[in-house]
Amino acid sequence: MYQPGNDTRSSEFLLLGLSEEPELQPFLFGLFLSMYLVTILGNLLIILAVNSDSHLHTPMYFFLANLSFVDICVTSTTVPKMLANIQTQRKVITYESCITQIYFFILFVVLDNFLLTVMAYDRFVAICHPLCYTVIMNPKFCGLLVMVSWIVSVLNSLLQTLMVLQLSFCTGMEIPHFFCELSQMIQLACSDTFLNDMVTCFTTVLLGGAPLAGVLYSYSKIVSSICGISSAQGKYKAFSTCASHLSVVSLFYCTSLGVYLSSAASQSSHSSATASVMYTVVTPMLNPFIYSLRNRDIKEALNVFFRGKP
Repeated sequence: MYQPGNDTRSSEFLLLGLSEEPELQPFLFGLFLSMYLVTILGNLLIILAVNSDSHLHTPMYFFLANLSFVDICVTSTTVPKMLANIQTQRKVITYESCITQIYFFILFVVLDNFLLTVMAYDRFVAICHPLCYTVIMNPKFCGLLVMVSWIVSVLNSLLQTLMVLQLSFCTGMEIPHFFCELSQMIQLACSDTFLNDMVTCFTTVLLGGAPLAGVLYSYSKIVSSICGISSAQGKYKAFSTCASHLSVVSLFYCTSLGVYLSSAASQSSHSSATASVMYTVVTPMLNPFIYSLRNRDIKEALNVFFRGKP
């Protein structure tokens, strides 16, 4: 059996990326650079719009600004390193950088999930209990929801990272992905990974299943309340307040489920890496478009921000 030593902590890994074909590298670089810049710009505009317009200082937009910040962080954890590797034609990532990437990626993906759940609860209170909305969703409670989401995400990420630190890795390891993904790292370990597998499975079910259950419960109540509205205009107005969030939630969970199913059904790790692009790059890029195109308040706030007048 391989005996771990100090070289394990300073070893290097090879990120194979999405394709090893040399002729595809310029295309991949241009594509992901464009997507990254659009993601940063789009989410920054959402944050600026919410902060600059006092009319958007409400719980829904407070959570949206936090979601945009987290989306920037999710993409920034993975894409810049991939772009640097393509540009320099080097696929090496150090052990320390890999562990750091795992920590922040897990942190922000789980936090993204929690924020979507909190936003679903916000829409549930707004539609099902409109008279109590301002009392329930007060600034202190909203801040508490975000703070708890951060704390749980940080603790979970710290646990997962510490578990990886206990593993031993052989030299010259290749990661068939464009970033250091947790499951890929566990598969590459030379030491026993049973405990890592158990912890990963438990936290995935708990921190993935519980928020999803919360979202489904919230929207089941929302649909029930909307169906109880007599006028068609009232139904449309109620649905329009949660349409953007519902679109983002559907995109997040469908892409995450797609990655899981592709990993389970295919033996090719490159297929999993390609599927991962959807929720690590595409979803954060599309979120600002979904909210700005379907939301008149955001569009008006951006118009005021750039033109300086209503």
